[in-house]
Amino acid sequence: MITWVVTIVLAFVGYTVTYLNGLRLAQRQERLSRVNRQLSELYGPLFALTEANSRIFGAFMERNARPDGRSPFAHELPPTEEELAEWRLWVRTVFLPGIQRMRDLVIKHADLLSEPEMPPILLQLCAHVSGYEITVARWEQGNYGEHQSVVPFPSEEIAAYARRGFAGLKREQGRLLGRRRNSGGS
Repeated sequence: MITWVVTIVLAFVGYTVTYLNGLRLAQRQERLSRVNRQLSELYGPLFALTEANSRIFGAFMERNARPDGRSPFAHELPPTEEELAEWRLWVRTVFLPGIQRMRDLVIKHADLLSEPEMPPILLQLCAHVSGYEITVARWEQGNYGEHQSVVPFPSEEIAAYARRGFAGLKREQGRLLGRRRNSGGS
């Protein structure tokens, strides 16, 4: 009788341990799946776009800065017609399409945000894009009275947000995959 009870108890304990381990592995797999989606559908593309935007804006500034190194928009003398025409070209063909893609990522994949609420920096990005869309629409009507969005672009803040989000999720992905950091930094 004791052997029979021990056998049943051991079988039950084995079943319980197997069930709990399976549950833990399933939860881990679900978390890894979400992290992978966050990286591939939101934070990875957002990080790439913010980095590309920063670099192309830097290239624009190298080519178009005033002799003192400042932007024509941050200068005592107003921009010339040539500077404004060049700015409109870059906004239409490079800057606006890039920031629109950023905004569209945020809107389309808001369910993948790490935060429980929409971060204010992402709301500012969306507002900045809308502000530029109306400015460009006015240009298309021949109205060149405005040349910037009514909401400033949070370039450093959005880049830092994307960088932190991407790096944090890559660390978590590595942890979930069981990777350990080597002392050599690889």
